[in-house]
Amino acid sequence: MSVTKKVTKIVAQKRAGRYNIYLDEQYAFPISESVMIKFRVFKGMEVDEQLQAAMIAADDVSKAYTRALDYLSHQLRTEKEVHDKLRDEEIDETVIDATMQQLRELRLLNDQQYADAFVRTAKRTSDKGPRVIRQNLRQKGVGEQLIDDALAGQFSPEEQVDNAGELARKLAKRYHRQAFKTMQQKVRQGMMTKGFDNDTITAAIASLELQPDEDEQWAALVTQGQKLWQRNRKYAFRERTMRTKRSLFQKGFMMDDINRFIDEQVADE
Repeated sequence: MSVTKKVTKIVAQKRAGRYNIYLDEQYAFPISESVMIKFRVFKGMEVDEQLQAAMIAADDVSKAYTRALDYLSHQLRTEKEVHDKLRDEEIDETVIDATMQQLRELRLLNDQQYADAFVRTAKRTSDKGPRVIRQNLRQKGVGEQLIDDALAGQFSPEEQVDNAGELARKLAKRYHRQAFKTMQQKVRQGMMTKGFDNDTITAAIASLELQPDEDEQWAALVTQGQKLWQRNRKYAFRERTMRTKRSLFQKGFMMDDINRFIDEQVADE
């Protein structure tokens, strides 16, 4: 038979919105104001063991809900992020499930809205392409269909080409002292690393109409060639020449320019 006790005292804690409940003049358990309102707790109320357990369980959810709200107050979060945060605080899984359901019902969690906002921000403030954005969203627990919808709705092919073109310009500037062929390879590799696909990369590079600057290319060849020529000085002339030519060719320089460089080195010695 369930034992029934009577609420004899309700004492406010120092923490706002928290109360201590006394049953038959003995401290029994704490609850939040929301739980007290939900169960209509008042002095003189009779509480059996089942009702007490229900109020304690509801208070556990209320505390978890408050923690979740605090976590959500700083920025948008995915369901996985909120779930992991509550789990890290060693909250019981059943309490987490109830808290997550409450957050969903109040529309405080919405992974589609999160994905849409994430894509909009990424395309506007970063140089990331769709593949990297997808990877980032996967890590945050967003489902594939939601990611597909976000990318399709927030990052059009035209915008991707525009962003990729801006990235290509930055990379071309960074590697302009390299051989033109090498620069092109590094630009393409850099864009792939950032998450753009081959078609977008090709279209973006084509839009730049990159052309080698002959003076810059010659200066780059001389700078790198002199280092190689000096490094290979321990070899006989034929071997020294062959090694220097091979290294410069692998770096992407044109063979006519390489031969001209070698001829000038020979003439200077």
